[in-house]
Amino acid sequence: MPRICIYPKDVAQLTGRSYDAAKRLVRRAREAAGKPAGALVSVRDFCQHTGLDETEVSRALNGTSTR
Repeated sequence: MPRICIYPKDVAQLTGRSYDAAKRLVRRAREAAGKPAGALVSVRDFCQHTGLDETEVSRALNGTSTR
């Protein structure tokens, strides 16, 4: 089953940022989506905030090839 939520650990691995910087980025994406503290952040919310390609991020999270 494909993952639709993204966590700071995922963001740190995808972007090469530290875990703390990744937590801040996920928090900003949550706030930009208008979600309350503690709510899950979807890949779509995260990608809309960062400008990353949703398909590429989903493939990286789900371990499928980008080809």
